[in-house]
Amino acid sequence: MGDPRKLRRKFKRPMVPFEKARIDAELKYLGEYGLRNKTEFWKARAQLSKFRRIARDLKTMPENQQIIAFKELMTRLRSLGLVGPDATTDDVLSLSVENILERRLQTLVFKKGLARSIYQARQLVAHKHILVQNKVIASPSYLVKVDEEAQLGFNTYSPFSGGKQKIFGEKPKLTKDEPKERAPRQRSTRKKTSRPTTKSTAETGKKTSSSME
Repeated sequence: MGDPRKLRRKFKRPMVPFEKARIDAELKYLGEYGLRNKTEFWKARAQLSKFRRIARDLKTMPENQQIIAFKELMTRLRSLGLVGPDATTDDVLSLSVENILERRLQTLVFKKGLARSIYQARQLVAHKHILVQNKVIASPSYLVKVDEEAQLGFNTYSPFSGGKQKIFGEKPKLTKDEPKERAPRQRSTRKKTSRPTTKSTAETGKKTSSSME
């Protein structure tokens, strides 16, 4: 019968579809963070607006509910590394989209040096080469927690777990005093065969004339 719950969009489209300043800003984020399309950017912006809406609603709640909701919100944001230990609601309201995009798995894989570019980082995550706390995460938009960031690495079954020199083709750097080693030249083991010498036509002509005499 299928899933009975009502599926809703996780993002909201802009009210003005054609706005040059907004389109240029979105394209800049797409190139800097390697996003696939604008939908991923809108999802990050919707998640940020959700945190900010909860922080604004705290001021209108009763005191007992306000304390509980504030603790839940701060625990969530501290686990994601978005705010510090002594953060307030004003710190939550001052968050930007960059803070959300910086915590994406794709961004952290690139910044930790596990990929050459932000686009290769997305490919590694999508192809299940990355482990987070010994779990395969195939979603580039996964928000990494602070506790999980230290346990970020390659999958043991992935060929990329062999080291940077093997995967990225990095050669060890030589110092100035260390000379470059040249590979010894291999000699061919094939034996030289002497070709039969062909005599000139003049000599063969003399022999034939002498034999006829």
